[in-house]
Amino acid sequence: MRKLFLIVLLVALSIAPVFGNQQAGRLPDPAASAATADKSPAEIRRETFEIVWRTVNEKHFDPTFGGVDWHQVREKYAPRIEEVETNPELYELLQQMLGELGQSHFNIIPPEAVIADDVKEPPIGGIGLDVQMLDGQAVITRIEDGSSSARAGLKTGFIIKQIDDATVEQIAEKFSKAKISAPMKRVRITRSVMQKINGNPDTEARIVYLDERNRRREARLRRERLKGELSKRLGNFPPQYSEFESRRIERGIGYVRFNIFTLNLSERILSAIRGMNDAPGIIIDLRGNPGGVGAMANQIAGVLQTRPGSLGVMKMRSNQVDFRVFPQRDAYTGPVVVLIDGRSGSTSEVFTSGMQEAGRVVVVGERSIGAALPSAFQKLPTGALFQYAIADFKTPKGILIEGRGVIPDIEVLLKRSDLLKGRDLQMEAALEQINKRSTAASQRKAG
Repeated sequence: MRKLFLIVLLVALSIAPVFGNQQAGRLPDPAASAATADKSPAEIRRETFEIVWRTVNEKHFDPTFGGVDWHQVREKYAPRIEEVETNPELYELLQQMLGELGQSHFNIIPPEAVIADDVKEPPIGGIGLDVQMLDGQAVITRIEDGSSSARAGLKTGFIIKQIDDATVEQIAEKFSKAKISAPMKRVRITRSVMQKINGNPDTEARIVYLDERNRRREARLRRERLKGELSKRLGNFPPQYSEFESRRIERGIGYVRFNIFTLNLSERILSAIRGMNDAPGIIIDLRGNPGGVGAMANQIAGVLQTRPGSLGVMKMRSNQVDFRVFPQRDAYTGPVVVLIDGRSGSTSEVFTSGMQEAGRVVVVGERSIGAALPSAFQKLPTGALFQYAIADFKTPKGILIEGRGVIPDIEVLLKRSDLLKGRDLQMEAALEQINKRSTAASQRKAG
């Protein structure tokens, strides 16, 4: 079990740093360290290239690389290193090379996207909204009560057209030629839009949007410090912005939402579920959750199961690890619904698919992203982090989640027309399932 804590299942961390565009709190650049002080920038970039290529060559879980000739890939990209003049250009080239694999969890994370360990609170501000790409449009899907967006009159269903000097079309264009799946492309565009919206606290964001009548509007909103917290570093896995919500909703139904699987949230999640033993049902909202620490999936499953089981198997090049589930004290035995969408990935998919196959949960929402490769992080000579997959993952029934995703038991797609009415049909469907199952359970007891 200890070994699993070193495994990270997190989707596309590098593509849109969740920490915004702040300059403070960066990790020190190892290029300035004693180990690299006597090397030129060009030499450091060549060394970085070799490390990335060799790591994939030696540690990829599939020795055939999914049919890709990895040596030929090196021959294609190695000469282009001599044309690279800056580290950002190097990272772009490396990302292109990794894209040849056509798999998730192969990413280069620039130093400026990594928060240093000594930062005590999230050095990032937001305006209190979330967006999703629906039919090619950045549609607002959530407005936080009391936020600057709420005070400015923004509502769900409004379409974001521009942030400061960048249009959503310009942001999306950067991914037009990327060798990634359509679901992954939507996720990366969404995160890039949110990265542009977020920024340093107490700065201003100029938002151009379409209202419910498709009238073009503009608002200038003050970015306010996010309410979450930073997790601690776990090996080379950097601190992550994490937020947690637990409450009772209608009829005493429990509701638990967290944006990422990080160890600082572990006990709060488990305690919240244990504290809802009297609830007629629990909804676990993993919409937008990209994953995180793999072993947390086992822990959470343990407070929802009364019998030992498995969430699936992680297969590496030379061995495999079973994601075993061991029941814990005060396990909740009532109905459970898990909400997912096209941004739910990695650990979210491991947990949801395993619990779904066990018949323990009902899955409501949209098909998940299909990016469930366990990964590790390595620091590069330039100071960037290299995320690389070390295994594949199959459910207990042998289904490969990578490229497929988790298919909901009850599919409910978000539509702008519903959002404009202030309705969350996915949540409504989840509540309906809880009510149906709790009523059926009560009738069985009475009979």
